[in-house]
Amino acid sequence: MMGGSKGASRGARSVVLLVVAALSAALLVGCGTSTEEAAPTVSVSRPAAPTGALAPALQAKLRAALDVTMKQYEVPGAAVGVWIPGQGSWTTAAGLADVTKKVPVTTSMSWPLRSVTKSYTVTLLLQLVDQGEVGLDDSLGKYVQGVTNGDEITLRQLANMSSGNADYVGEAFLKEFGKDPDKIFTLDELNAFVLNQPAQFAPGTRKVYTNADTNLLGAVIEQVTGQQFADVLSDRILAPVKLSGTHYLLDVTKWTAPHPTGYIQGDGGPEAQPDNLSIYGPSGSMVSTLDDARVWGTTLAEGLLLTPATQAQRERGAPLQVGPPYDIYALGMGRTDGWWGHNGEGLGFTAAVFHDPASGATIAVFMNVSNAPDKAHPADQTFRRFAEILKSEAAT
Repeated sequence: MMGGSKGASRGARSVVLLVVAALSAALLVGCGTSTEEAAPTVSVSRPAAPTGALAPALQAKLRAALDVTMKQYEVPGAAVGVWIPGQGSWTTAAGLADVTKKVPVTTSMSWPLRSVTKSYTVTLLLQLVDQGEVGLDDSLGKYVQGVTNGDEITLRQLANMSSGNADYVGEAFLKEFGKDPDKIFTLDELNAFVLNQPAQFAPGTRKVYTNADTNLLGAVIEQVTGQQFADVLSDRILAPVKLSGTHYLLDVTKWTAPHPTGYIQGDGGPEAQPDNLSIYGPSGSMVSTLDDARVWGTTLAEGLLLTPATQAQRERGAPLQVGPPYDIYALGMGRTDGWWGHNGEGLGFTAAVFHDPASGATIAVFMNVSNAPDKAHPADQTFRRFAEILKSEAAT
């Protein structure tokens, strides 16, 4: 735990290395743009939750799957929800938000979205596509200078993880973070670590998941709109969809809503992880609530903030060669057995938010543990088990 005896012995470098795969960056450089505030691309109402409760027998199956998963991965606490139109809703909290203080999880708590943030960032990009402000086949170099192969990398390749960009977590970042694990990194500061770094591969030749791609898109969004990323997000998504419990936070002291502590399982039991939201940027610095996750799952998968043509483009994808286990990864969202959404992990938390357009069902899972053995993802595993139960129920 950072700041505690175990954290002191491990040091900041070892903490960072636990989440190397979950960090990345890019730097905004370019000519000035108008600071005039843009209107949201689409007006949309907040989707309502299904009325009533799911059948008791179905709730029992879901709860059993949750209990098995929590035991398997030694998850301290979880908040989950399943919403099915015409059948009802089920939300529940399990375990502890804070192991030391014995604080139980509640369904109203705020949770880190981690990489679910990517789905918001790419949605902002696609709104700009709908407005004619950018094109998916524009080169990154048109907006951001200093990135290796920037004149060849397209915005589409950034969104679908085929750019070939290097991750930024190297000696320079480790040294900076190690000096002050509580340092609040700006997007520009994070992104500086990826400039002029060797590419992993030629653009478009592979699909390797890296946060650097999404943070570069955050830089593009700021460049095109002339606004800070947080303001663009609020104006174009959070306010229109009434996601009042969802925020882009860099300064953890502003995370004032009740929220869990994140853990990894150490030799002596759960070890608390540092609260530094800023190390992720537009690839993972958002927090949200269970009900807001329900709303976002529907909004994302149904394309409620985009034109149908752009949503159709969004759904074109292919399997990742390195990264989370989606069947395909498209533009800022993945598909698993027909369910569209995103998962996330890092610094003691895992999350999964998915929606099935065929049935209209949505599943959201938040858990306060990360870095499980064999790179298992407890929240994603819970989602998959829930989805299989719903599939079996529908077949009977």
